[in-house]
Amino acid sequence: MKIKPEQDLSCNEIEIIIKYPQKDRRVLRIIDFLQSFDMQIKCAGENAERMIHIMDIYYIESVDKKTFVYLENAVYRTEFRLYQLKDKLQTYGFVQINKSCILNISALDSIRPLFNSRMEATLKNGEKVQINRNYLNEVKKALGGNQVE
Repeated sequence: MKIKPEQDLSCNEIEIIIKYPQKDRRVLRIIDFLQSFDMQIKCAGENAERMIHIMDIYYIESVDKKTFVYLENAVYRTEFRLYQLKDKLQTYGFVQINKSCILNISALDSIRPLFNSRMEATLKNGEKVQINRNYLNEVKKALGGNQVE
């Protein structure tokens, strides 16, 4: 893959052109990544609302009918329901890992097996979340078909 950054002072915004011999999974992932770059979710923090970039999200969890957005070192609440965020974010690398949690695949560091056909995901910040066996195929698919061991 070649990347050719080019400054053009006549441009009003960033323009990205992707040239490819064949539109494959890799090209689609690049397009999805670029489209997600400016996408944000409205969340509530301490005393103020804040827009969170989806690329900064590690995972989103629903607890007692409240939805929480987890970043590397912070947690925010959002008014969106988990199913709404799952539908909105699945094309941007988010996958459901259990009944109450969706994970940003790019925040994943490693996966290891546990008892009862469960898996434990370790995130880049060291936090651990459980992957239920019912969702394991979706995780494998989101990883691009790579073998999960």
